[in-house]
This record gives sequence, C-alpha cells and structure tokens, in this order.
Amino acid sequence: MSPNAFDLADVVVQYGRTVAVDSVSLSSAPGRLTALLGPNGAGKSSLLTVLSTAARPKSGTVRIFGSDVRTAPMRARAQLGLVFQERTLDKELTVEQNLWFHARLFGMRRADTAAQIDRLLAMLELTDHRRTAVEKLSGGTARRVELVRALLHRPGLLILDEPTTGLDPQSRRVVWRDLLRMRDELGVTTLYSTHYMDEAEYADEIVIMAKGRIGRSGSPIDLKDSLRAACVRLRTHDDALAAEYLRTAGFEVVTGFGELEVRCAEPDRRVADIVAHVGVAVVSVSVHQPSMDDVYLAATTLAKENLR
Repeated sequence: MSPNAFDLADVVVQYGRTVAVDSVSLSSAPGRLTALLGPNGAGKSSLLTVLSTAARPKSGTVRIFGSDVRTAPMRARAQLGLVFQERTLDKELTVEQNLWFHARLFGMRRADTAAQIDRLLAMLELTDHRRTAVEKLSGGTARRVELVRALLHRPGLLILDEPTTGLDPQSRRVVWRDLLRMRDELGVTTLYSTHYMDEAEYADEIVIMAKGRIGRSGSPIDLKDSLRAACVRLRTHDDALAAEYLRTAGFEVVTGFGELEVRCAEPDRRVADIVAHVGVAVVSVSVHQPSMDDVYLAATTLAKENLR
C-alpha cells in the first residue's frame, strides 16, 4: 500500500510564546487537491513552511510520501514542488534559463532536463515564451512559469501559498486550468492556501483553520451539507405570527435576521408549501443554498468562541 502524499500528526509550531499551529493532524492520499482556508494568523503559512521543510515543528511528525522531514529531509524535499507568494524567478534571465538553473540545483541530467522543459512548456502552452526574459512576462504568465519550475524535477507533492494573489480574474482562471491538468494528467498532489472561496471549490478536501487549529474539514459538498443552512427566506407583514403558523405546521423556523428562515432540505421544492402555511401576507420570498462563505464563517466563528 503506497504512503500518503503527506502526513502531519499532532504538529505544533511555536514562535517564542506564540503558538502558530496547535496540535494539527492532516493527511492526503496521492493525487488529491487540499485547500487551506482561514483568516490571517490562522496558521496556514506556518503549516506550509513546516511541510516544505523550511522550518521544523516544535513537536509532532511530518512525513512526505513516507519520508520523515526530521530524519530524511533530503528524500522528503526531492518529492516537493514549491510555489510561494513572493516571485522568485530571476527577472534578468529567460524562462528557459530559469528552468535550467533549477534543474542543476536538483542534479537533473541534461537530456532529462531538456525533455521535461519541452514537455511542461508545451503542456501549459508556454513554449512561445521560452526565450522571453521574465521581466517582460505578465504576472499570470510568470506564475505559470513558476508552476513549470516547481514540477521540473517530477515531485509528487506541490505546495502553493496563495498562488493567485495579485492576479486578475482571467489569469487566475488560467492558473487553475493548469493546476487541474497537473492533477488529472500528471497525478500531482496539491496542497494550497487561498483567501478566495471560489478557489476552495476546486479542492477534493477543504481544511478551515482558525487560531492555529482545524475548525472544519471535508469535501465542499459535505461541508455545505453539514451546516443545515439551506432555507427559504421570508419577509411578511407580521413575522412573529408567520413564525407561529409555520412552526405549528411542523417547519423549522429561525428568526433574528430581520426575516424568517425556514430551514429544510431541497428548499426550491418546498417554497409553495411554505408560503401556503404562512398565514399572513408575504412581502418577499427567496431560496438560500449554503455557500463556502457560510462554511468559512461558521468554522472561524466557532473557533473564536471556543477559545474565549
């Protein structure tokens, strides 16, 4: 049985008296996308720094494809491709020169390097840029070159820290097209942090962190379903009386939002039935399905309340 792409067990990261990551356990099977969400200071970057072998945890174990980063750091690093927020390409060199420099750092053979450069540039539709100086590339294209560089030595795990920060919507879309192709065609496992809820939707698993801990985790669909927040929202001429009628009819009604929330599965199909039992004039009615914003707010709010 092949090992997980990464395994973290009871990992603690501490800077002085500040605990940035507090007993986090997390793993991924090969070939999956995992998204890290959370507010600034949640511990996302600290967790990625430890996984990238750039820092050691205070306690706990970290393994990359079975290699412990403490006892076998070089073997672990060989399996890693890294793309962080800061641009790290040499602007004065061409795209191809940057890639050759990276290949030499990893001790790749010349023939293998040439073939990999050709293959990856073609795959990401960057062949026409191979002899272009990096300083002349757009931000989105430079980011995609960094993806090529990260994959040049054939790592199994790609770690991305806010990979599309500062990019326009079109560039973000192209970067994600490439990342999904890397998963589907190369089988690359990806762990990435993001502040964009729409980017979290690409993941097989989403991990929401707050105050150094995991607040919620699961697939996008499972996380949304767990909220039980699907509902029909109503405004009426007498919300208190309408709530009483609806509860008598067996509906779950939540108040306190300036409107009524009637929570139920498949709210689109229940609208007519709900309106028929309101008993007072309806001013407005709408259907709400839980979003990743709802999941994120629920997870981070709960974490803050638990730490008071």
